[in-house]
Amino acid sequence: MQKVFSFGDLLLRISPEINGQWIHDSKTEIYLGGAELNVATALAKWNMAAKYCTVLPDNYLSNEIIHELKQKNIDTSSILISGKRIGIYFLPSSADLKHSDVIYDRTNSSFSELKPGIINWDEALNDCTWFHFSAISPGLNESVALVCEEGLRAASAKGLTISVDLNFRAKLWQYGTPPVDVMSKLLPYCHVVTGNIWAAEKLLDISSDFENSEGKSRDELTAAAQKSMNHLQQLYPKLNSVAYTFRLPETYFSVLHSDKVFASSKEFSLQHIISKVGSGDCFMAGLIYGILNQHHPQTIIDFASSAAVGKMKEKGDATNQTIASVKNNITNP
Repeated sequence: MQKVFSFGDLLLRISPEINGQWIHDSKTEIYLGGAELNVATALAKWNMAAKYCTVLPDNYLSNEIIHELKQKNIDTSSILISGKRIGIYFLPSSADLKHSDVIYDRTNSSFSELKPGIINWDEALNDCTWFHFSAISPGLNESVALVCEEGLRAASAKGLTISVDLNFRAKLWQYGTPPVDVMSKLLPYCHVVTGNIWAAEKLLDISSDFENSEGKSRDELTAAAQKSMNHLQQLYPKLNSVAYTFRLPETYFSVLHSDKVFASSKEFSLQHIISKVGSGDCFMAGLIYGILNQHHPQTIIDFASSAAVGKMKEKGDATNQTIASVKNNITNP
C-alpha cells in the first residue's frame, strides 16, 4: 500500500472578524492548520493512506486534536509528545487578505524545539512510500532545518519519493541564514516540487522574468514558468515532476512538467471565493494523488488545480472536498 508521510508544524488558526465584532461577541472561529496537515487531510479524504508527524505538548488539547485526526483516518502514530505549546496564527476570514495580514505566535512551539536525533526516522517511515514537507519547516530555525535534512536522508535511504512545497513566508527565515543556503541542501533529495516562479526565486535563487503577474498574459506566465522549471531541473537532477501555480485576480491555472510531458491546466474562475487559505496545500495533495495513481500529467494538473480552486470556496484550512466534487469542478470550471 502507498502511504504518504507528511512532516510539519501543526498550528491552530484563530480567525477573528476583521471589524472587531469578535471582541463584542466574545467568540471567534478556530481551525486546525499547518501546510503538511492540510495535505494529509486531503489525501485521507480521498481514500489515500496518510501519516502525519509533528510534535505536540502533553495536554488535553493535544489529545483532542489527535483524536480528531484519527477520526479523519490519518495515521497519528508518529506524532511526538514533547514541549509546552502548540503554535498559533491569527488570520481573519477573508478572500482578499495577504500573507502580510498573518500574525504568527509560534515561537517556542513544541515543533520548533525539535533537534536532530529526536525522531526515530527508521520507525516513523517504516510503512511509508512518500515523504512530504514544505519550505515552512526549515524556515523556522536552524535546528528544525537540520531535522528536515535528517528526515530527507532517511527517506532517501529507504527509497521514498520525496516532495516539497516551495511556499515562501517572508515572516519566517529570521534566524540569519539565507533561505537559498538552506533549501539548496534539501532540494537534491526531492523528486516532486510545487510552487511558483517567485517562490523559486526567493528560496532557490532562480531568477524570474517578472516581478509579479500583473498585466501578464497566460502565455507570458507559462513561458516564464517553463524557463524556471527547466532551470530547477537542471540544478536538481532527481526532480521528475515540477508544478507551478498562478492565482490571478479573476482566474487560476497551473502548469506541470512530469515524465518529459508539459501540461497546462484548464483556466478556473475565481468567483465566489471564501478564503484562499490552504489552496496551495490542496493543490499539492492533488498532485500527489494523481502521481500515486499513475494518472496522465494532463489529468494530474487538472485535478490538482480543481482541488485548489475548490478549497478556496470552503472555510477552514483543510479541504472537505470529495474526489467526485473535484472532478465535477473540472467539467464545470
